[in-house]
Amino acid sequence: MASFFEDLWQSIFTPGPTPTLLVATNATFAALQAVLAALLYATRSVHFLVLSALCGGLWAAINWFARELKAHQQQEEDKKRKARTPPPPAAAAAGVAHSSADENSETEVEGAKSSTASLRRVVTRPAAAVSTEVEPVETRGELKQRAAVEELVSPSPSQGHKSGVSTEDEWEKVSENENEKDK
Repeated sequence: MASFFEDLWQSIFTPGPTPTLLVATNATFAALQAVLAALLYATRSVHFLVLSALCGGLWAAINWFARELKAHQQQEEDKKRKARTPPPPAAAAAGVAHSSADENSETEVEGAKSSTASLRRVVTRPAAAVSTEVEPVETRGELKQRAAVEELVSPSPSQGHKSGVSTEDEWEKVSENENEKDK
């Protein structure tokens, strides 16, 4: 029994549904259903019937999700296993000697399957479908160079021209001037 709880504790930190976690989940839902059935029998309240139906639906959904997740993980492991094993030399030669005349065949390009017919459709798209008109770019105004403000920045050779000093240095000067004004 102690090993079950140790496994349960470890399964909390393991991604995916582990067998120990599924057993604990199913046991918990079974106990909840038993309690709800006893309360339904004792009180004859429809509320416990509704709660029991909700509990059963959630229980079924959790088990369905765990099965789907396990199937997906199995598919991923199969893909990884196939990617690790190199194809036999005869199969590799057959893939290289693939005829491009067959439009319904599938070719494998970097692990993604694509139809040669759909590739041909993309390449041979008619030029009339593409618009050749050039839209004019709307000008919104002229760009102006910013002049240094004499009140905030001490006189420097960069006044009225592009700044030769980095932005951080300019902010340091501004903050020094503000500190002096506050005094």
